[in-house]
Amino acid sequence: MELCLAELAVSDPKSYGQHQRGVPYGPGWRSKCDLCFGTGPNWDWAIEAKLLRFLGDNGKPNGNMLMHILSPYSQDRSALTDCTKLAQSPIARRKAILIFGYHHEDWPLEPAIVAFETLASSRVRLGPRLSAVTGTLVHPVHALGQVFAWELW
Repeated sequence: MELCLAELAVSDPKSYGQHQRGVPYGPGWRSKCDLCFGTGPNWDWAIEAKLLRFLGDNGKPNGNMLMHILSPYSQDRSALTDCTKLAQSPIARRKAILIFGYHHEDWPLEPAIVAFETLASSRVRLGPRLSAVTGTLVHPVHALGQVFAWELW
């Protein structure tokens, strides 16, 4: 996340130069938002980010990964429950959920992303899916990545 933020701040300092990580959702909230752009307390953007990878760095399956994306229980702090927190909070004018993951032939990302969209759409209003695929990466297990994002309306 830090490397991405540094690159964004250099490429477009007007849009991305002012940012903060770990921003409280508001007075009385114990939860913190992953990333906000602009200046507080009324930020331009509040973004929650989650990692989706079915294999660990060692290539072994990570059996509880879907819990981090799809769990309906707030104590799991999933992408799904992050959507609800974002929607209910006055933290920013615009809000988004971002999921970044790594492709593997045995564990494609698309089914999990479709499941997330289905569940999240029953709780909040999602904008259209935006996505970008990385070039070939040097990691032996995570050689191809993809980023997905939705604005919450």
